[in-house]
Amino acid sequence: MDSIWTQTEQLPPFDKLRSDLKTDVLIIGGGLAGVLCAYKLAQAGVDYALVEADRICRGITRNTTAKITSQHGLIYDKLIRKFGIERTRLYLEANQGALAEYNALCKDIPCDFEEKDSFVYSLDDRKKLDRELEALDKLGFRAEFAADIPLPFPTAGAIKFPCQAQFHPLKFLAAISKDLRIFEHTKVLELGPGKAITDGGNISACKIIVATHFPLLNKHGGYFLKLYQRRSYVLALESASDVRGMYVDENERGLSFRNYGGQLLLGGSSHRTGKGGGGWQELEHFACRNYPDARITARWAAQDCMTLDGVPYIGLYSKGTTGLYVVTGFNKWGVTSSLAAASVLTDLLLGRKNPYAEMFSPSRTMLRPQLAANMLEAVLGLLTPTTPRCPHMGCALKYNAAEHSWDCPCHGSRFREDGVLIDNPAADGKQRM
Repeated sequence: MDSIWTQTEQLPPFDKLRSDLKTDVLIIGGGLAGVLCAYKLAQAGVDYALVEADRICRGITRNTTAKITSQHGLIYDKLIRKFGIERTRLYLEANQGALAEYNALCKDIPCDFEEKDSFVYSLDDRKKLDRELEALDKLGFRAEFAADIPLPFPTAGAIKFPCQAQFHPLKFLAAISKDLRIFEHTKVLELGPGKAITDGGNISACKIIVATHFPLLNKHGGYFLKLYQRRSYVLALESASDVRGMYVDENERGLSFRNYGGQLLLGGSSHRTGKGGGGWQELEHFACRNYPDARITARWAAQDCMTLDGVPYIGLYSKGTTGLYVVTGFNKWGVTSSLAAASVLTDLLLGRKNPYAEMFSPSRTMLRPQLAANMLEAVLGLLTPTTPRCPHMGCALKYNAAEHSWDCPCHGSRFREDGVLIDNPAADGKQRM
């Protein structure tokens, strides 16, 4: 189950840590967010090291659809109602700034960077689109309504963000990571104030960034309540149409489209991890009906951390953890938000004021409707009298027939049929039978 990215690019290897280490900043986790933090710190002349339990970008990053955009669904009308106009403008500015920085970086990196317009469409709700356009107008952003878009089904129209982008994420990462101080196959076994114990040596650090997709500490920050995970699926189709842009349904269970290298990347079938979903079969049926001459060349799945309010958590791990930082919860839009996060964290670590830090603060209010839904799933998972169970917090696992795995509906851990861990937040070992 390799993505089109892993089929077409190999990342450089890095050595395992084999002795004790002292550094100013330790980054735990070698996905896109962690590597970008390392890159930004290196550019700033900061002493840092990054450790990754496996290979860099072997998790969520290699399974992205690699859209670089500040259009994250119909989010801006919702954000204005939650945060007000000024704070929502900061969210937009942070992501537009990341888009501009990618544009500058990729001028010197052969990573198939292409400027593309981005679209969020609705199948049947023009009013939602109108409300989003009104919200964007309040923010001073030039969005457009598109009545006709080149998708194989009727829609109520779409909102167009001009001059967004797409690229090959692993080609980009191969270029920026090659000279960084990275240790692969180095698993953090225990984390304490200013110290990480790994299977390759003890690391002392003045400051630590946890960039492990789902944060690894339960006792601080309440992330087991503030986050849940969703899975979604992608097919690469040869001999399908060129949609001339990037498209996503405003409904989280809808479909997404973009092209790469003459192939169409068809995504969708999203569902909460551990719950039922259509998986690749649903996408295959759609492709068969709408692109009958197409051939499937790759299939893969992604898993995304979702926050309570649709905004990532970037900053101090919790109010009581001086020197410990976190980046998580990209809500399916991790490419752009990872670079925004790296900029915020670099400023915080260097003691510089960042205009976006308060917007992304992990210590903002938890009083959102999604909190009740997360708590209900946790209670149901704990009370369900079945085996196997997740070692993270003891929730009952559900079998995922499409991917032959055992998945946790509480927090999103996943295990192979033989019990070996696939995805965190479970830290190690096998499911409990």
